[in-house]
Amino acid sequence: MKKGQQEIHRFEIRLSGLGGQGIITLGRLLGSSLALGHGYYVTQTQSYGPEARGGSSRADVVISSSPISYPKTENLDLLVALSQEACNNYYRYMKRAGILLIDTTLVQHTPTNHFLGLPFTTLAKEKIGNPLTINTLVLGAVTHLLPFAERRLVRKSLEENMPAKIQAINIKAFNLGQRQAAKHFGEAPEIWRVAKDHASTAEEQEHE
Repeated sequence: MKKGQQEIHRFEIRLSGLGGQGIITLGRLLGSSLALGHGYYVTQTQSYGPEARGGSSRADVVISSSPISYPKTENLDLLVALSQEACNNYYRYMKRAGILLIDTTLVQHTPTNHFLGLPFTTLAKEKIGNPLTINTLVLGAVTHLLPFAERRLVRKSLEENMPAKIQAINIKAFNLGQRQAAKHFGEAPEIWRVAKDHASTAEEQEHE
């Protein structure tokens, strides 16, 4: 881990949605940036549904300041759900104080009122002009949400891993995702504090 960087015991992320949304690439980009750019220990696993395009797709990323003993996700700190099916299937794996980020274009019903959402599909089509940029839009938003992720380093990793001909449009999408998250969600430390407070309140109510 690099000097001055935030220490992480274990942080679990699941990126999920449909085949064709670039979920696997998103997982690789995020994992690569946090491992090579930031210097954390990272494991990244993935799975596809029965059909590559239109079927389910997910990528899991585990981040830690120390070596990771178990590479798979068990209790999600952050669930990104870009389809209704993904939201329905994976919400139960979240920690109480975890954060759910959804694509409000495709996810109409959530199992909780406490979630963050952006119309990623609509933004990719209408603001960027290319629906295939949804994954780099999400990468921008996720980078904003992670208190330990440096935007500069994630963007650098994106530039290094994208073919030259599609680099500019994906950097544009990344920047838009980051700006939209900052505009609608507030600052990262506060977002996680609110999630923790909500979880504590819910736990207290259960024990009353």
